[in-house]
Amino acid sequence: MTWNNLLQPDLILEGSVLQLTTDIIQQYGLKGLVLDVDETLVPFTVGTASLELQQWVDQIRTDVDLWLVSNNLSEVRIGSIARSLNLPYYLGAAKPSRRKIRAALQAMDLPAAQVGMVGDRLFTDVLAGNRLGMFTILVEPIVHPDAALRSHPIRNFEVWFSEILGASITPKKSKIHKT
Repeated sequence: MTWNNLLQPDLILEGSVLQLTTDIIQQYGLKGLVLDVDETLVPFTVGTASLELQQWVDQIRTDVDLWLVSNNLSEVRIGSIARSLNLPYYLGAAKPSRRKIRAALQAMDLPAAQVGMVGDRLFTDVLAGNRLGMFTILVEPIVHPDAALRSHPIRNFEVWFSEILGASITPKKSKIHKT
């Protein structure tokens, strides 16, 4: 598999994870989602899930199995977020390592192709998901309002470098196919 294929998300959403609807999930035949935590579900500086995120999870969980898989090592923080969402989780995943994502897939008892890897980073979330044959979904990061004015130099570098390698990181409405 070439670098541009490894870094190419299957779906790029304009907006946060909250834009991922049950209709989109059903269009792609997904039965499970592995969700990154930091800046995919909550800002890096926040230790609990927002009411809006809790409502999104409650709606989505009726259609798919959900697992949180985070590179973050803080049991206190990630555990608190997972408990506020009533979701199982792994922390310290070291993505793009596949080990803990593979463990989540085994716990869901689903083949990788039926599970979406949802995250805001190309070189961790998308790369790990593509290495496992998952359906990869790139979302825009959720950042704390105080940090919103700052740029995201690592993510910006990842997008720039991925495009040099041939991946297309611009959201395309044509990627969503109606059934």
